[in-house]
Amino acid sequence: MTASPPRGESFRYVGYDIDVSRNRLVCRYRLDGRDFREEITFPDGGAWDEPAAAETARLIFLLAAVSYYKSAAPPVVDLGDTAVTDTERAFLREFYLDGLGEFAYRNNLDLSGLRIVGPRLERTAPVAFSPRDGRPLVPFGGGVDSIVTAELLRPLAKDPALFVVNRPGDRFDAIERPARVTGFPVVRAERLIDPQLLRSAELGFLNGHVPVTGILSAIALLAAVLDGRDAVVMSNEWSASVGTVEVDGRSVNHQYSKSEGFENSLRSVLAETLAGGPDYFSLLRPFTELWIARRFAALPQYFDHFRSCNRAFHIDPAQRLDRWCGRCDKCCFIDLVLAPFMAEPALRRVFDGREPLADVTLLGRFRTLLGLSADNKPWECVGDVTECRAATALAAPRHDRAGSAVLAALGPLPKEPALEELLVPHGRHFVPDRYAPDDLLV
Repeated sequence: MTASPPRGESFRYVGYDIDVSRNRLVCRYRLDGRDFREEITFPDGGAWDEPAAAETARLIFLLAAVSYYKSAAPPVVDLGDTAVTDTERAFLREFYLDGLGEFAYRNNLDLSGLRIVGPRLERTAPVAFSPRDGRPLVPFGGGVDSIVTAELLRPLAKDPALFVVNRPGDRFDAIERPARVTGFPVVRAERLIDPQLLRSAELGFLNGHVPVTGILSAIALLAAVLDGRDAVVMSNEWSASVGTVEVDGRSVNHQYSKSEGFENSLRSVLAETLAGGPDYFSLLRPFTELWIARRFAALPQYFDHFRSCNRAFHIDPAQRLDRWCGRCDKCCFIDLVLAPFMAEPALRRVFDGREPLADVTLLGRFRTLLGLSADNKPWECVGDVTECRAATALAAPRHDRAGSAVLAALGPLPKEPALEELLVPHGRHFVPDRYAPDDLLV
């Protein structure tokens, strides 16, 4: 077994400040004497005088810390002068342990003994917030899921808006192009992480995955408060709750902060913090990737504009691709899950002629997605084995897939998936009736 790397001694929450004149939140942390600073700016400003703004800014401060903690992953997290309720303390522990589950697994670290110390907060009542109804905020990444969410909300909301977070002065074409197709206004935030994190290797920091969706959720909640919006509507599907690998009986999930467990825990914190909203839920929670893909296939206006390939989001603009790479796990999964519902020529066009299902050298990646190899599920935001097998079973009989060497090599499947069950809603969700798609109201 690989030896565990050396760890720090203590991580401390120093404090946070709201600079209303600059529409900026500044969060400060300290790790064994090294100071970190993160800035989050909301260019459009808004209702900073709302008590709910101070509460959601505090939530960002609590969650954004995880990016800096992981630099040395010490056994103690000191909240400093920041008092938290019992609910918040339990949520923070979950956020660190489960949100950094992949990081710990891949760095051979045991974080189970983590201690979170600091003063206890007794809340007498949540702060009041009175948003304007019918104004949901949709965190938007330009991929299949958030596009489907936006279109599901179109007939249900009076004034929906997209929400996008970037580094200052930087925008991703893979987000901006499909955002323009929606025609919705875009609410923006700029997140400037401490530049020391970009020098992790040079400074000897530990590196790995953090629960970034959780951090962005908190930022979206503050943006919603500032703009008087009644809900932050996520696009996290049913299978985001399925773990990537199991270790000693504990699930390690690359998508923890997209899971139903995280959603439920954050909602519990919000319930004791804010009265009246903004609500927080995933519109796609009761739906599988197959259901979502079928919905997307009926939206041809996006086919030439959407992109989910990670190469489109490289932090260095010079390294970004303006097309799908056609070779990564994400490209393989998107091609596979859309293949039952989109014509082969249309998907070939999406991938600029480099469709993964036409490339037999990628058979190993597809076998891993279907659980047909010894490798673990990819550490990516992809569907679970059942969904991938169902997509294969649905795509293989299509006339335009006749002769597909990849699909032929993947069958017959060891267990026939329950196709009908994967195309209807199932599982727990928190979608309120006012934003529920027709499929949830039948």
